[in-house]
Amino acid sequence: MPELPEVEATRRLLDPAMRHARFERVLLRRANLRRAFAADFADRVTGATVLEVGRRAKHLLLPLSTGDTLLMHLGMTGDFRVEHRGRPAGELDPAALDPHDHVVFEMSSGCVVTFNDPRRFGAMDLLTPAERASHPTLTGLGPEPLARTFTGTTLARACAGKRTSLKVALLDQCVVAGLGNIYAAEALHLAGLSPRRLASTIATPGGAARPSAERLAVAIKAVLRRAVARQTRASYRSDEFRVYDREGEPCLTPGCRGRITRVVQAGRSTFYCRACQH
Repeated sequence: MPELPEVEATRRLLDPAMRHARFERVLLRRANLRRAFAADFADRVTGATVLEVGRRAKHLLLPLSTGDTLLMHLGMTGDFRVEHRGRPAGELDPAALDPHDHVVFEMSSGCVVTFNDPRRFGAMDLLTPAERASHPTLTGLGPEPLARTFTGTTLARACAGKRTSLKVALLDQCVVAGLGNIYAAEALHLAGLSPRRLASTIATPGGAARPSAERLAVAIKAVLRRAVARQTRASYRSDEFRVYDREGEPCLTPGCRGRITRVVQAGRSTFYCRACQH
């Protein structure tokens, strides 16, 4: 499942092609992805201008000049392709498209933006202002980890009193928005914190940040920024990560002689070093 860095990389890909551009043609090549498209989806989007290409957690949000917001999720295999249009809008040959090219946006910027999704677990919803304000996917999300306002204090306050493990707490989207399994494990290793320790231990009884919370907030930002900078969908090769998918291999922490261990937490694989993560 794509995590925050992959979604942010996609946002940066789409931004120059779609921001301040008008939808000149919307081609839906099937009636549904994970969910059915609204019956008037293409009509409501066509002619609208994209005000911004934003991201909230693992979702892309495009506010439109009509007041609607286009909410998009990549699912497991969804991806966007941006190409410069070689012919006038409306003259694109559908026969030239890949069978898994399910949605095509022809933009006034001269770009064709195509959503390809072999397994069709992605989603596109068109929300009115009221629907966006109460949408179950967007309400209750925690702070964005790449925001300046995300600090050890923010993290400690969210974890104070929690009796669950620190790794499981980090996967709670109410604690940190968009952080997923891979980068939670990576950040914990960089911070030298065990994924199995209680989440509450990074905060004082009053909810103030301990040094461990400060280290973890810095580590979360570092691993996410490094992943975003790669500007590519993660291939999940073990040599790209400090611990993820490296069970039995030597720990990369300087001076540590430990090896990476795999355990299962809340049904997800966790990789960490018992020797240097406490």
